[in-house]
Amino acid sequence: MIEAIFMMGGLGVLVGAGLAVASKVFYVYVDPRVEAVEGVLPGANCGGCGLPGCSSNAEAIVAGRATPNSCVAAGDDVAAAIASVLGVALEVKEPDIARPGCYFGLGDADTKFHYNGVSDCRAAAMLNGGMKVCTIGCLGLGSCARACPFDAIVMGPEKLPVVDPEKCTGCGTCERVCPKHIISLSSVTRRILREYTTDECTTPCQRRCPAGINIREYIRQITLGDYHRSVQVIKERNPFPTVIGRICPRPCEDDCRRQFVDEPVGINYLKRFAADYERESGKRIQPYKAPRTGKKIAVVGGGVQGLSTAFFSARLGHDATVYEATDRLGGLLRTAITKDRLPLDILDWDIEGIKEMGVAAKTGVTLGKEMDLPGLLSEGYDAVFLATGGWDSRLTRMSGEDIEQPVPGMYLLLDLIKSDTGRSNKLGCDKDVVIAGGGKYGLKAAQICLDLGAENVTVLYRETPDALIKEKADLDAVEKAGARIVFGADVSALYGEEKKMTRVEYVDLISGKKSTVAAGNLFFAAGRFPELIFFKDLDAIQTETSADTAATAATASGLIYWKAIEPYKKPEFREDAGMLSRGSEMTDFSAAIRAIGAGRRGAASIHEVMYGIDLTLPENVVRPSMIYQDVDHLENVEKAPRQVMPVCAGKERITCKELEKGYTEQMARKEAARCLQCGLICYERPSVPEGRSGHTLESTTPPATSAA
Repeated sequence: MIEAIFMMGGLGVLVGAGLAVASKVFYVYVDPRVEAVEGVLPGANCGGCGLPGCSSNAEAIVAGRATPNSCVAAGDDVAAAIASVLGVALEVKEPDIARPGCYFGLGDADTKFHYNGVSDCRAAAMLNGGMKVCTIGCLGLGSCARACPFDAIVMGPEKLPVVDPEKCTGCGTCERVCPKHIISLSSVTRRILREYTTDECTTPCQRRCPAGINIREYIRQITLGDYHRSVQVIKERNPFPTVIGRICPRPCEDDCRRQFVDEPVGINYLKRFAADYERESGKRIQPYKAPRTGKKIAVVGGGVQGLSTAFFSARLGHDATVYEATDRLGGLLRTAITKDRLPLDILDWDIEGIKEMGVAAKTGVTLGKEMDLPGLLSEGYDAVFLATGGWDSRLTRMSGEDIEQPVPGMYLLLDLIKSDTGRSNKLGCDKDVVIAGGGKYGLKAAQICLDLGAENVTVLYRETPDALIKEKADLDAVEKAGARIVFGADVSALYGEEKKMTRVEYVDLISGKKSTVAAGNLFFAAGRFPELIFFKDLDAIQTETSADTAATAATASGLIYWKAIEPYKKPEFREDAGMLSRGSEMTDFSAAIRAIGAGRRGAASIHEVMYGIDLTLPENVVRPSMIYQDVDHLENVEKAPRQVMPVCAGKERITCKELEKGYTEQMARKEAARCLQCGLICYERPSVPEGRSGHTLESTTPPATSAA
């Protein structure tokens, strides 16, 4: 008995010691914040957050992979409690909703697979790719509907997913199970930030449009008689529909597939019709906007790009204010286009629409004179966007001879050279100078700065030395005088303190390595100042305060350290670095529609900078140089003449306000019916009765799909 007791006791001691050792060896640290967040969550384990359960969601929230309000089963009080645990502020979350991205169902496809018992989209995609022709089209097996934890998706009669917006929580489960990326989360913010990728069913006209307008959809709404919705679709990417409907060079029509049969669809004329419907109704139609974020944006320049940047920033939920040097908004649109093509009341109508979206405007103020960059940042603006234009826009406000300095220390190279006429220079040079580009004029500018007392002059050229072989003697002379020449490099960022530029960052175009050089002046060899985003340089403040007690005192007194970077470039120039690259506008835009596209990219870039999102575009972003699956001919499409735009002629010209009169409703509906409602490699056509060929515009039979 005693032996048994000792044996059991010894065994207990041994087990206890083993457990103690195991607890040390296999100890798993649990972040108390994770436990605290999980304790606040309701414990529903519904999966609506897109994660396996509340424990996983708590870990994701603490790690920053999910937001405090990611739980769809909880209310605002739970989100606020989680934010309190993490010590962060909670912004209003814009709701996401699932959005199907395919237009033609499996049942309508001319060529399709028989799945032989496979009932899951992912399995079908892995086994045989799904539909033989369209690599993007919906497989139609309903995996998204079965996966939805809230029964918000059903498969419609065309074997396409149909989303119930009342039930959809934006959890993203459907997006994760779809192997073709057909169904995805959508919101105002996502739609503004996104660039089209090869995963999407974009049409030729949409790919060619500089603003990326969903042309197919707004024309479809016209055929349905829903002009209100048509205007909303246009304004998703274009805040100037009434203006652009009159002056656009219409690059979209160059790629319209209808030209394989007769003539392109009158895409821009239809845009004008929808926009005129809004104006004549007297009721403003606006696209959706995100909830307010509390962020403040200043946009310097009231031309098309500046106003577009402000418009899209307002739609992203930010408070946007435009600062314009003249007394009127509109830029070159107000002065460079004849009034019979663009009456000023048409321009004013669209500008008022931008203001009604929530954009404030202050006219008669010039950056560098009545206001300055550090002043705007100190007023509470989270970012300042520069869209001032250059010499051409300067001439329109009768200030061509003035030397402008919107950014501390930054000038156009032309101003430096002009001011040195007769060696009576009106511009002084800092002891540290950077000159960006300019060929032989860059060398001339370097010599001017050296003559004016500059001690350190750096000239950046994108070119190689071979490209400047004709200037070899000038290069040698300038280098001998003390200038430093750097080839294969371009400006990538600016740094400053209060009203002084302090450094210029440049990038090696071959290696991608970035370097900085001290600079109090930067001279740009371009016709305009680059588009730049300015924000407080918090990294510099932290570095300075830790290294220098004087800087600590300066920071305490409210000194502004700032940094400036470019917005991301157009997709076709995504790999080009530097502010003087092909993707940077060196003169004012060749068309207003291109300035609108740049404005949206500017607003998207500002948003991403403020929230720490990487500006790099995805590898599969759509670019004009890409080889697409596409059609090269059309079948069973009957010729139908394009509706000719009515114009004022003869004696009418005396009373006509505009040269072009615009489509009537009957003309617009007839022209919209010519649209083939393209998919990526397909187009919609009415069914053709047996024994008859051709496309009948008046046909009311259900549409089918023709794949080339």
